[in-house]
Amino acid sequence: MQILHIAGARPNFMKIAPLIKEIGRYPDDFQQKLLHTGQHYDETMSDIFFSDLGIPHPDIHLGIGSGTHAVQTGRIMIEIEPVLLKLKPDLVLVVGDVNSTLACSLVASKLEIPVAHVEAGLRSFDRRMPEEINRLLTDQIADYLFTTDMNANKNLLNEGIAEYKIHFVGNVMIDSLLSFKEKALETGILANLGLVAGEYALLTLHRPSNVDDRKVLQGILEALIEIQTHQPIIFPVHPRTKKRIIEFGMSEMVEDAAGLQMMDPVGYLEFLNLMANASFVLTDSGGIQEETTILGVPCCTLRENTERPITITMGTNVLAGCEKEKIVKLALKFKESTRTGIQIPEFWDGRAAERIVKVLRKLGPDQVTGQN
Repeated sequence: MQILHIAGARPNFMKIAPLIKEIGRYPDDFQQKLLHTGQHYDETMSDIFFSDLGIPHPDIHLGIGSGTHAVQTGRIMIEIEPVLLKLKPDLVLVVGDVNSTLACSLVASKLEIPVAHVEAGLRSFDRRMPEEINRLLTDQIADYLFTTDMNANKNLLNEGIAEYKIHFVGNVMIDSLLSFKEKALETGILANLGLVAGEYALLTLHRPSNVDDRKVLQGILEALIEIQTHQPIIFPVHPRTKKRIIEFGMSEMVEDAAGLQMMDPVGYLEFLNLMANASFVLTDSGGIQEETTILGVPCCTLRENTERPITITMGTNVLAGCEKEKIVKLALKFKESTRTGIQIPEFWDGRAAERIVKVLRKLGPDQVTGQN
């Protein structure tokens, strides 16, 4: 079986890495190639990122770049079609919920190439989120839907997805985390930054709804400025966020906050070390909600909803929204809290990729095409 993996953004590679490794154990059953659409691409970080995850550089790079959702999705569809026509893979494997996920799934489906969606069925039930649209549509056209928890299964069944297409396998993001945690903790990032484990908070902030709206971004930054007087905050700044801070004239307010340490983005291993040793994490990222659950680190999510509710019911996650007062209140509560009552979701055990490959190994190319 010839498999083409699709990635469009750095978090996608964390999900694909364990799959590439596991599929590579069966060279008689599979051939695989990795395609990077270039939807998000940081040339200065690419080498260390692939090195950290132990995966080869992409076989194909489309170099799409940034743009509006329509422009970006359209460009990817145009560029991926000749690739699929040339390679004729037996299966296109997509992960997550970025524009690349939907665009490549649409083209593959129209070419009658089966699609497997890893991380299927996640729902925020907020269609204002572009990612929610990508999730919904990708799941409707995918032939194999690999889910992270039983809530996702229920969502898919409620949307009319045939049960035989759905496979509960666990969380491949956690495969990467558990595989690389020990190596991550050996990095010298804490010493390099003069940090002591448990005596700082970690922040990530990148969602357009948070950083592209001047009022929302100002409220979040004001909350951070208050929090940093009680707990130092390490802030690897996303390029989009940095651009908006400058554009909105907010540079001085953050630079004057001595406890808010802004820095360039770091590699996967260094970031995992920072996250594992933080007293708590503030984020608007989906994947970090999952990772902090496994690490047992309190997570304050700067959003009104989440497509990963299991991180709230079983993990360490709490929704803070975007209002200054609530963010400050929850963050300071986390600073004083102890890590108790944490549960690990079923199949978040580092073996999700094994379960996915077990499903795929039961299928020859003819069966992949013919089952659905």
